[in-house]
Amino acid sequence: MKIIKNQDTLKEIIDSYKAENKTIGFVPTMGALHRGHLSLIERSTINNDVTLASIFVNPTQFNRREDLEHYPRDIEKDAEMLTSACCDLLFTPSIEDIYSKTELEQPFEFNFQGLDKVMEGVFRPNHFNGVVQIVSKLFTLVQPDKAYFGEKDFQQLAIIRLMTKTFQFSTEIVGCPIIREENGLARSSRNALLSENERKIASHIYAVLKESITFAPVTNIEELKSCTVAAIEQKPELKVEYFEIVDGNSLQPVARMEDSDYIVGCITVYCGKIRLIDNIRYK
Repeated sequence: MKIIKNQDTLKEIIDSYKAENKTIGFVPTMGALHRGHLSLIERSTINNDVTLASIFVNPTQFNRREDLEHYPRDIEKDAEMLTSACCDLLFTPSIEDIYSKTELEQPFEFNFQGLDKVMEGVFRPNHFNGVVQIVSKLFTLVQPDKAYFGEKDFQQLAIIRLMTKTFQFSTEIVGCPIIREENGLARSSRNALLSENERKIASHIYAVLKESITFAPVTNIEELKSCTVAAIEQKPELKVEYFEIVDGNSLQPVARMEDSDYIVGCITVYCGKIRLIDNIRYK
């Protein structure tokens, strides 16, 4: 695997692949890689001639500076994992190589068509502006044929699809299933911050979500939401920030299961001080 540290070198390599009509699969990450990330890499290697991953801890999508400073970083370990998954290229730019001083000081703005007004957008204002800002920059640099994102970040995936359409990128966005630990906990970089006991407790989140599928057809939406939250919070270490049952395309809350053919329950739960997200598909 070749490691690239600046835009100029990346452009030369991308141009050479394009000249040879090779297809490029892209997996943008912030590092702290886990099995979920590797599943995206593996899918890309099957579908493309070249697979490129990026590791860039993007400062513009963090609401709190301390979260940015404490975000786990281990580039050597990440590079080893990518090599084992047969990734071809790794792009690891500096902040200065990606952003001008003006871009860091002035908020990026994007018309989310309402996708940012619910769930994560309520609790993490401007977070998705930063996500669109960095992913659009990376797409412009990499010019990928396909880009791979995990369905765990369900709202982000919907926003990336909108961004791709709005900016008229020719990239196909491929959503990939959630990869879970043996106990059902959705794999996340944040899991590394959990103690062993907290990991066991956090597995209760998916257990309850999975059980809620059984009751969904015969329970009204508000009751389903309140019962699910109550069941999760039976564990005193768990505190639900939100649980919304939404249309999978618009992300807007639904009042009845009959209101859409594509319904997803999206949840964020604090396990101690660690914020975890997950989702479950009802229809």
